[in-house]
Amino acid sequence: MMKRYFAPLFLLLLALTGSAQKNHNLEVAKNLDIFNQLYKNLDLTYVDTLNPGEVIGTGIKAMLRSLDPYTEYYSESEGKNLKMMLTGKYAGIGALIRYHQKLKRVVVDEPYENMPASEVGLKKGDIILSIDDSLVTDKDVSYVSSHLRGDAGTNFVVKVLRPTTGKKMNFKLTRRAIKLPELPYYGLLEGGVGYINLNQFTEGCAKEVRRAFVDLKKQGATSLVFDLRSNGGGSEMEAVDIVNLWVGKDQPIVENRGKISQANHAYKTRLEPVDTVIPLVVLVNGETASASEITSGALQDLDRGIILGTRTYGKGLVQVPFDMPYNTNLKVTTSKYYIPSGRCIQAINYRRDGTGGYRERVADSLTHVFYTRAGREVRDGGGIKPDVEVRNDTIPNIAYYLSASGQDSTEVMFDWVVDYISKHPTIAPPREFHLSDTDFNDFKQCVVKSGFTYDPVSQKQLKELVSTAKAEGYYEQAKEAFDLLESKLKHDVATDIDKHEDILRQMLELDIIAAYYYQAGSIEAGLQHDKQLKEAIRLLQSPDEYRRLLTPKKAKATTSAIQLPKKASAPVALKKKSPMTVFDAIA
Repeated sequence: MMKRYFAPLFLLLLALTGSAQKNHNLEVAKNLDIFNQLYKNLDLTYVDTLNPGEVIGTGIKAMLRSLDPYTEYYSESEGKNLKMMLTGKYAGIGALIRYHQKLKRVVVDEPYENMPASEVGLKKGDIILSIDDSLVTDKDVSYVSSHLRGDAGTNFVVKVLRPTTGKKMNFKLTRRAIKLPELPYYGLLEGGVGYINLNQFTEGCAKEVRRAFVDLKKQGATSLVFDLRSNGGGSEMEAVDIVNLWVGKDQPIVENRGKISQANHAYKTRLEPVDTVIPLVVLVNGETASASEITSGALQDLDRGIILGTRTYGKGLVQVPFDMPYNTNLKVTTSKYYIPSGRCIQAINYRRDGTGGYRERVADSLTHVFYTRAGREVRDGGGIKPDVEVRNDTIPNIAYYLSASGQDSTEVMFDWVVDYISKHPTIAPPREFHLSDTDFNDFKQCVVKSGFTYDPVSQKQLKELVSTAKAEGYYEQAKEAFDLLESKLKHDVATDIDKHEDILRQMLELDIIAAYYYQAGSIEAGLQHDKQLKEAIRLLQSPDEYRRLLTPKKAKATTSAIQLPKKASAPVALKKKSPMTVFDAIA
């Protein structure tokens, strides 16, 4: 009976599909015509002259906001931002700058090592007054940054005021191609443990990781910690090549599945590995995302290493850049990615409700079970759950407010560090440098004298509780208890600094070290206080526990090779020549 009715049913479904596609195309044409006529009428009748780039650009970005946060439009002037994100390269002076709230000026925060800013002598705290003949004392960070950048090889003069001496100084700089340090530090730690810190997946980073890993093995590394904490991702192909360092050739690592055939790609390792047996721990946290999750997730699915830290961000979407007319660009989410066990770790469903986009987090109860190559249980949705969960110590409230920019008084830590640097031409090596008790007491007195205040969470919550009690009519009868609690919660800045001296010392020391030994020195020094790293080293030096973590709790029959899900069918086919640029997909 089913065979008898199959053909008519198939033809009916085909007709309905064709009708739906026709109606969709009609709606697209209709709404584009409405938008076109709307702008023409505005341009003709609006009381002021419209800036077409600004008005239409705003409309485009508003439209994209109804989708997901990764689909973005880049105007001609913003194209450099996309290029920098893809390659990690730009032309400029090589320095971080920030807005100093108290001075109401843009200042130098951190020059990069071996870059024009550091080579000519710009220092942390220098107040930027002008760039060539253009005053920037009333400009924000984005304006100053855009004017410090430019074409490689161009010269300009920047005038600064050095606050520690009161002198105005002129520096002649030549812009050059700057590549952000994607691998800021690697080194050999105690017990033959190698350590590599990677902070972004830009073009060529896999070669840098390979070079560092080979060097560590030459130095005697017998195990490795690969740090992907706070790594927001980047190139998908670079992630595959990095996994390839520790996994054999022709292993499936990630598959992209989208609506159109051009969005479907399966990536395998393509080179001979460097070392397939060295014990490996990958550090992750809540800001480990995208290509970082492909790397850590694939290593977990292949039982190649232990993932340690906290649950990752959960970005399982892939973006591809498209060239658009007039040197504009569009970065589009074209597919989801699936790692070797077959799972997609996307944590948020971006739904549309007719008024704009909204976020819907995938509940743990709705996730599905998958299995690693050895048969260990893993789940989709909600990022990569570490094999060993270790939470770092939380930063106290006073430390957060002292280090964050915002109110005038919060610049006291920044200013104290700048002053300390001016008084000390050199300091001890990163692992040996520590502030003296006299130095820390001087910092404490500076904070107290500055009038620094902050809003403790406990006091804020008490105010909310009092407000609720008043609204519900319970306040008067509990007033005495509220008053007593308020008196107990009143903070004293000097006391709070003493209470949290250890973390404040660490923050000050790392900031100071960065001024002398740059980012590499700061990372090296910070490893001494790293609770997650210490647990990783302990695991690597406990081979029985390491092996036990990679062994499934319950035996499960598995095939010798992991099968990724089959590609989704592509109902709409593009021509061979599409506007897609020849970039690796951005995950």
